[in-house]
Amino acid sequence: MSLLFTPLTLPSPRGGLTLPNRIVIAPMCQYQSVNGEATDWHLMHWANLLNSGAGLFMIEATGVLPEGRITPACLGLWDDRTEAALADKLARARKLAPQVPVCIQLAHAGRKASSHIPWEGGQLMAKEEGGWETFGPSALPQLPGEAPPTELDAAGMERVKNAFVEAAQRADRLGLEVIEIHSAHGYLLHEFLSPIANQRKDAYGGNFENRIRFPLEVFAAVRAVYDGVLGLRLSASDWVEGAWDVQQSAEFAKRLKALGCDFIHVSSGGVSPQQKIALGPNYQVDFARQIRETSGLLTIAVGLITDPHQAEAILQSGEADLVGLARAFLYQPRWGWQAAAALHGEVQAHPTYWRSLPREAQAVFGKVAVGGR
Repeated sequence: MSLLFTPLTLPSPRGGLTLPNRIVIAPMCQYQSVNGEATDWHLMHWANLLNSGAGLFMIEATGVLPEGRITPACLGLWDDRTEAALADKLARARKLAPQVPVCIQLAHAGRKASSHIPWEGGQLMAKEEGGWETFGPSALPQLPGEAPPTELDAAGMERVKNAFVEAAQRADRLGLEVIEIHSAHGYLLHEFLSPIANQRKDAYGGNFENRIRFPLEVFAAVRAVYDGVLGLRLSASDWVEGAWDVQQSAEFAKRLKALGCDFIHVSSGGVSPQQKIALGPNYQVDFARQIRETSGLLTIAVGLITDPHQAEAILQSGEADLVGLARAFLYQPRWGWQAAAALHGEVQAHPTYWRSLPREAQAVFGKVAVGGR
């Protein structure tokens, strides 16, 4: 059997969570929420991807505060109203699919908040356009010419930390099996890590120990109230000379493991327009390998992974423990089925789909039968 279709158990204080395979649907913003609430789009989207054959489905970046959303159309989980909307759409989606573990990515966009949705340009929204005050570790804008964010003071940092804690408690009430804290792609916690965005003069800025302090405090606060599977999304490199890099990421991962982190989801970039990313297949996989080898944490590798044999090779070489795909699943929502056919694996599917397989892929759903007269 291929490694991609071998079960993997994610540890946690609550007990292990066994995934049926190593395919992860990475978080993808949908920009279809209304005032932070999940909508019928999410019901359709989630039910579709829960029928994809993946071993773990991750819900998009979900704001822990209204001002922590990337755009006005981003999902949120900061009050009873947003919790109820997410609970309703997710429960209905799960009734339409096999049992698949679900993860939510809790996020605060920091200085990259208050943005237009991508198909409207994705740039910073002015107040008169419906934009709002943004916050960051320092009053440094993301792009030249933009209004700078407000530097978080001690009270503001406490508010953010408490919001992550409360959102984690809400996610736990919703029955979500996994939580991922978003510390990548130039959003708030990544901004604290990177000397590009963090030029504070207090105990939370300057050297490496100070820059990792607030993200570690947030993680520890969530771990203290949540005993399920808890991981973190990390930009392993800013792709800027002299900024955040994979060596610092690996050391940060070791500190996270000591606090009870169960996995690292390894991405890169997003904090600076000066980044020079060497795009290509597997372009972030070596970051996952280095962090895995240094920290001993289970890792998810992502980034231009599109072919089942490519995903299998990453696992066979020991570069990562799981493989994440995002846009590939938007283009091919049954990618997990196709991978199972290519690698002689098996996946679950709703019985309604059992008669859909072509002749050469009849074994993908295992020993199932459909009758008629």
